[in-house]
Amino acid sequence: MTESTFDIKDFLKNLTKRPGIYKMLNEKGQIIYIGKAKNLKNRVSSYFRSKTCSVKQQAMVAKIITIEIVITNTEGEALLLESQQIKRHKPRYNICLRDDKSYPYLFVSSYHNYPQITFHRGAKKKKGKYFGPYPSAGAVKETLKLLQKIFPVRQCDDSYYNNRTRPCLQYQIERCTAPCVNLIDKEHYAEDVTNTLLFLEGKGHLLIDQLIAKMEAASNKLEFEQAVIYRDQISRLRSVLEKHFIQGEKGDVDIIACETKAGIACVQVFFIRNGQNLGNKVFFPKIIEEESPSNILQAFIAQYYLERQAPYELIISHEINDADLLIEVLSKQTAHAVTISYNVRGDRLKWLQMAAMNAENSLLSKLSDKQGMYARYLSLQEELGCTEIPKRLECFDVSHTQGDQTVASCVVFDREGPVKSAYRRFNITGITPGDDYAAMYQAVSRRFKRLKKGEHQAPDILLIDGGKGQVSQAQKALDECGVNNVMIVGVSKGPDRKAGMEKIILVDQQQPLDVTPGASALLLIQHIRDEAHRFAITGHRQRRAKEKKQSVLETIPGLGPKRRQLLLKQFGGLQGITNAGIDALSGIDGISKQLAQRIYDNFHHQDGH
Repeated sequence: MTESTFDIKDFLKNLTKRPGIYKMLNEKGQIIYIGKAKNLKNRVSSYFRSKTCSVKQQAMVAKIITIEIVITNTEGEALLLESQQIKRHKPRYNICLRDDKSYPYLFVSSYHNYPQITFHRGAKKKKGKYFGPYPSAGAVKETLKLLQKIFPVRQCDDSYYNNRTRPCLQYQIERCTAPCVNLIDKEHYAEDVTNTLLFLEGKGHLLIDQLIAKMEAASNKLEFEQAVIYRDQISRLRSVLEKHFIQGEKGDVDIIACETKAGIACVQVFFIRNGQNLGNKVFFPKIIEEESPSNILQAFIAQYYLERQAPYELIISHEINDADLLIEVLSKQTAHAVTISYNVRGDRLKWLQMAAMNAENSLLSKLSDKQGMYARYLSLQEELGCTEIPKRLECFDVSHTQGDQTVASCVVFDREGPVKSAYRRFNITGITPGDDYAAMYQAVSRRFKRLKKGEHQAPDILLIDGGKGQVSQAQKALDECGVNNVMIVGVSKGPDRKAGMEKIILVDQQQPLDVTPGASALLLIQHIRDEAHRFAITGHRQRRAKEKKQSVLETIPGLGPKRRQLLLKQFGGLQGITNAGIDALSGIDGISKQLAQRIYDNFHHQDGH
């Protein structure tokens, strides 16, 4: 197999396992293949296993320079998006969908007493309704399978249907009502056909309303078996409609989501025209310093759409200040009304969430880019005066609420970005509440005691989120552990607490380090500091939630889970136990006088103080 220059191992490190589509590009930037996957990571990796690759795949893989990913919520959405993108771009290696072959349709006959729903390809000569075209035979078969579970309309050939003398297997598994042997009358069968047509015409919500009315009518007539059938159909329909919302949008809309992290901004735009998703495009606007997503979106819309024809609606992830002005200018330029929405619901919210998810994914990929990350490490070496380029960084942060449930985090970066498997959290105990210095000392001590035992690698640089006090405590911890080959760097928030204005503090210097303005090392420091902060806050919230959930009863010696449940049931909850006397408590099976006294004292220990 010809080797591809594409670094698949590096790419797979950050590739999601979600469903979506993937676009393979060659050195000219041309899309050479588009595919869909239920699990993007598994599907893309399969192309690079030489033993299982076909000759066609080997030739294609050798041309791949990069792969672009679009994440969707379901595989069904990925299938639809894949077909739209293939039709638009006509990639060289998607030869299975050539235009010289007629597209398949779904056909519902109208010339039978008991109409049939089936796959159709070719001239439309039969009387009935045709739905499509579908992108592939597989897409039609998936739809047929789906319909069969909701509305049991027959899908068999006429020759098979006309020669039945008893119901087939489809009847046994409740996928057909056996009209071939007259087990259903024409009226009820026609109802299923009508419902099928409503579904295929995109009137699913109207159909649900009608089924609800029929279910209630059947229930009022005490026809409970029929009511149950309607109920099950409603449930299946709702499930299907939720999963296939990608078809729910009509008209011309652009969905725009912005994500920022560590000095990089990403804008993801999904273009919808005539209800179809034509694809997406990602932009990385250049920003000098940290900017809010609102400001970035405002600048993006002005620069991008004032030179292009804007659609009727822009749905954006964050509110912008000059929305009214932009609406006025864009409406005049395009000669039609343009609206900008950000607080959306329903299908629009799902579209926006998908765009935001893709923006975040693109941003993380950008941040983890090998060349960009290496350049930042090189800049860090220059700014800190290291003799060699650092290979491994660790950063500590502390989080608490008014001194309670203190948690310290340790995150690890190497030259390829975050090493999440090496992240650690420390529940801090035995210190004065709110003493950040003691918390930092304890966390660093515990971490580097494990290092001395050979449990993990030593970092080249230890970053501390804090000022001189936290840095000196980290230095003290390292000294006591006998570690003298790790550089300690404090990252203190600037006077305005704005990103990009941090003070870099070294142990042996009185004044903060004079860092070159705009140095990419600052972006790396911001990135790892933000990640440590996020990891610490998450840990703190989890600890706080766990302690809140812990019942007062769990702290009482001798009172196990079974007895706790028994008490709660007998007294109707914690309030009832609180009001109960010792005799009432000891009257419960398994509760001795001594245990009852402990329970009582636990709730009344403040009495008499």
